[in-house]
Amino acid sequence: MTNVQKDILNGLAFITGIVGFLSGEFIISSLLFATTTFASNININRKNQKD
Repeated sequence: MTNVQKDILNGLAFITGIVGFLSGEFIISSLLFATTTFASNININRKNQKD
């Protein structure tokens, strides 16, 4: 999976979390926010280790 695909997937999960939060699905949206935060931190740490 390329970095662009990972960024798109994270963005879609984040937007889905916002929509879920607005519709009242707080548990699902919290899970999606946590997943996107975790995934983006992993990607940042991997980029820093390559340098």
